Amino acid sequence: MDDLRVLLVTFPGQGFINPSLQLAKRLAAMGLTVTFVTAASALNRMAKATATPPAGLTFAPLSDTDLDLDGDFETYVTELQRPGSEAVAEIITSAAGRGQPFNLVVYTLLLPWVGQIAGSLNLPSTFFWVQPAALFGLYYHYLYGYGDAIREIISDPSLFVDLPGLPRLHNRDLPSFIQASNVNSGPVPLVREHLGAVATERNPKILVNSFDALEPEALRVIENIDFVAVGPLIPSAFLDGKDPSDTSFGGDLFHNKLENYMEWLNSKPRESVVYVSFGSLVVLSDQQKEELARGLLESRRPFLWVMRGSEKGEKLSRKEELEELGMMVPWCSQVEVLQHPSLGCFVSHCGWNSTVESLVSGVPVVGFPQWSDQATNAKLVEDVWMTGKTVGKNEEGVAESGEIKRCIEMVMEGEEMRRNAKKWKDLAKEAAIEGGSSDLNLKAFVAHVKAEIRG
Repeated sequence: MDDLRVLLVTFPGQGFINPSLQLAKRLAAMGLTVTFVTAASALNRMAKATATPPAGLTFAPLSDTDLDLDGDFETYVTELQRPGSEAVAEIITSAAGRGQPFNLVVYTLLLPWVGQIAGSLNLPSTFFWVQPAALFGLYYHYLYGYGDAIREIISDPSLFVDLPGLPRLHNRDLPSFIQASNVNSGPVPLVREHLGAVATERNPKILVNSFDALEPEALRVIENIDFVAVGPLIPSAFLDGKDPSDTSFGGDLFHNKLENYMEWLNSKPRESVVYVSFGSLVVLSDQQKEELARGLLESRRPFLWVMRGSEKGEKLSRKEELEELGMMVPWCSQVEVLQHPSLGCFVSHCGWNSTVESLVSGVPVVGFPQWSDQATNAKLVEDVWMTGKTVGKNEEGVAESGEIKRCIEMVMEGEEMRRNAKKWKDLAKEAAIEGGSSDLNLKAFVAHVKAEIRG
């Protein structure tokens, strides 16, 4: 069983594609044959990755021709299942018909039907969790045993809840899908479905984009599930250096590199620049953008602000002042920027990919969570890893300029936060190198899969 064939199916959101692509590359580098499957619309934008993949890695599409990922999210998730199910079943049966059957299916959150198809075709499958283990623990506790306690803090912000393996949580620290008035929409029922599928497995294992030193308690809090920490899943050139040519995520492929932001960063003093980015999905309100702009101006520090095409800064009232002090770009290579010596802090929505990238780069964070898992990630950054500060918001849910300036100054001048950030940077790299905890965990997982197939 030297040639293990893996089908890896990922939801086409950027937060899923980035770590899934890195996991696929690592499995291929171990000598496995990996087929990476996601929506055709995403693969079409990943021309660079699909044109020259490493040996052992190929790509296959799920048709989403009539669907719009940028439209209604829940509709897309639901509508993807029918064409996606047909495509996954066809890929599996065709490979078997050619005498090259898959031995394992790996799939991400929002795609529980992939595991169900694998089971119906007698193929073992493994769930890949692309968010922190702590968040999985939070969903698990909400669904099994602590639902009433968590609902109680939602209705009364003065209360808190202590859950096994997690820091003390208040209402503001919960993922938006649990806070929502209708928790039967969004990921919560899908997580329940995933957990139901995992519960039927013998010795269930879940791959996680984290590392042992980062979440020692959260990775072990659920007794009947073996979490396998295989992160941080970022390109090799920025992590273990084994493949200097591996500099791109799937996300780097959405834009060409026409900006001169690296030259601009080169002109700035060490640890002086405030980097501002809210990922690929978050769109700030005009009011919030104005407050952020004022906070940046009042801080009087050079800044690099990624403002995607849909968010252009033409409407900002003090645009000329902003352009004198900082630089606004529609896109940048985020890990490359975070690892630049001029970076002083990262004003971030605290999506998990961005959080991992800040840890790997040793850059402290001003947390600016908006939805999904971001509030929980920001809580971990501030109170567990102690590498940042989360902005407070007013009654309208807006972070005001004075609060933004205060947090930027605390983080830029916070020597302890900077020391902690450097500590996590070293621990992240230790986990990823050959012989590190995540490297050994992934090798042990592959050995376990091979043994199960032989057995």
